[in-house]
Amino acid sequence: MLLRFAVLAVVLLVGGCINQYRGEPRMWFASHDGVAPREAGRVSVCHGFGCQLKTGIVFNAEDLAEMGKVMGTPETADEERASIAKLIAWMETRVAEPVGSADDIGGLDLYNAGKAGQMDCLDEASNTTSYLMVANEAGLLRFHKVGGPVARGFFLDGRYPHATAVVVSERGTPWAVDSWPNANGVEPDVMPLAIWFKRSSAR
Repeated sequence: MLLRFAVLAVVLLVGGCINQYRGEPRMWFASHDGVAPREAGRVSVCHGFGCQLKTGIVFNAEDLAEMGKVMGTPETADEERASIAKLIAWMETRVAEPVGSADDIGGLDLYNAGKAGQMDCLDEASNTTSYLMVANEAGLLRFHKVGGPVARGFFLDGRYPHATAVVVSERGTPWAVDSWPNANGVEPDVMPLAIWFKRSSAR
């Protein structure tokens, strides 16, 4: 899995990963054996590191209504990003029981590789992108569109490979929505993608 991620990271970097977010999010799923959201509210939640395990989840009408309540009615892009963070935390909590991810540990945690319910950044980037796509299809995103996930670090630059989901504001500014550093159900780190790229992979 680490080798596959290193190769993916190199490909993204050589191809200009700073602009990878401009691509169709579904391309990300095709690149590393994930499963893109299908139909209304149906996702495959990745876990076990590297999307080795997948659990099907359907966000039903009741879930979608609750998602609308969590998002509220933000009036600016800044407010919407704050709502997005709350929504991702809610969705992680929603899927925790069927996926077995309630005790998913945040950050670099190689000891739990392969364990059901535990997620590395590939799982997190995939899942967060799936959740954002569901929110977008439900009409909950007004000021942002869902971008393709991006990767940074590829060992040769002294950084452990790391990936994040991305949203792009109306002005074209990409923002990282990074669930990996935090435990399940905790709001993801949301920051300009340019800042995210400059960070080490341990934070």
